[in-house]
Amino acid sequence: MLKLTPEQRIQLHDFNNLTKSMSFNMYDICYTKTKEERQAYIKYIDEQYNADRLTKILTDVSDIIGAHVLNIAKQDYEPQGASVTILVAEGPVEQAPKVAFQESPGPLPESAVFHLDKSHITVHTYPEYHPDEGISTFRADIDVSTCGEISPLKALNYMIHSFDTDIMTMDYRVRGFTRDITGHKLFIDHDISSIQNYIPDEVKKSYDMIDVNIYQENIFHTKCKLKKFDLNNYLFGYRKDRLTDDEQKEITEKLQHEMDEIYYGRNIKRGTIDE
Repeated sequence: MLKLTPEQRIQLHDFNNLTKSMSFNMYDICYTKTKEERQAYIKYIDEQYNADRLTKILTDVSDIIGAHVLNIAKQDYEPQGASVTILVAEGPVEQAPKVAFQESPGPLPESAVFHLDKSHITVHTYPEYHPDEGISTFRADIDVSTCGEISPLKALNYMIHSFDTDIMTMDYRVRGFTRDITGHKLFIDHDISSIQNYIPDEVKKSYDMIDVNIYQENIFHTKCKLKKFDLNNYLFGYRKDRLTDDEQKEITEKLQHEMDEIYYGRNIKRGTIDE
């Protein structure tokens, strides 16, 4: 691939036609022993991540990447779940800071100074539960798609800090091409070797991580599972001292098995993975 400096990369023949898309999926796992506990958990999740709060999160993402919000559509669903879609407009490419091209974690909102081209940002939530095992799962999917100089990966740091996350999966892809002032095609306009380079070190220390990257296609995938397991963090409304040792062991095995299946993306027979 042609090596260009950041300054050369923004000397384009015309508008930057590259499309950069990032999907961020987070999972929160909980043990709900009774129907009443499950209903209380779902109600709690709906209150914590209702359309208004999700709109605030996405608006902050827009600020981080320097977008101007044009339109917001939001909806809380019955019996549970919410969706938000934000349409945003471009900022001036010539103001794109050099830090935008660095392969490093992005800022939190108070230090955001970025600009980008036209894009949209969406979030959908999916509360779900196992009918027999007592496991309840909350998933939030955020998609950020941009056209222009700035990668949506710069908002990843903030999104990670916006959710209480047991498991994260992230996909990043650059599509299309643009041309420099000589007419040479650019199929990517920034360096990237892994999504992990956009995740702060203190976060990476807390998670097991797997990368699946197709460099020649500009496709990057990273998934993360929380290393530390404390049963108290997965019980809703009470602590583990109310449980017998056998109950604690059984519930721990169910929760860790659920997390392994989500992390590896397949159904797994009990006992085939060291937990």
